[in-house]
Amino acid sequence: MPSLDSSASQIKTLSDKVPADAAIQMLNLLRFNAHGEYPSGTDAHPCSGRDAYARYLRAVADSMAAVGAHIRLQSRVLHTLIAPQGEQWDEVLVFEFPSLAAFLSLLEDEQYKEAAVHRTAALMDSRLVCTTEA
Repeated sequence: MPSLDSSASQIKTLSDKVPADAAIQMLNLLRFNAHGEYPSGTDAHPCSGRDAYARYLRAVADSMAAVGAHIRLQSRVLHTLIAPQGEQWDEVLVFEFPSLAAFLSLLEDEQYKEAAVHRTAALMDSRLVCTTEA
């Protein structure tokens, strides 16, 4: 079953486990749709899933900068060496946030919420893992 969006209970658990002022990195594992799967009535031009995700990144750039976040790593996956049979990812992306509070405030930003249509259209599956430097 694809995992694309976080639930309220997942956000609550994250908030309970991670100190609000802790600097974090959000590790994204991304598997793209062959074509962006936009809901009917969306005026987005047809594109690949990868291109739809690029639209998402452009659309959230100002909101991310406003909370002090930036892309720390963006890489295409060449091969998954250790994983369950058949699991594969297209891209790894790491966003760095100055704090969990900054990440949570981004989720409430209206421009960010509007841009989510591109992310959802882009992705077949994803994982989002909250980390901090060891």
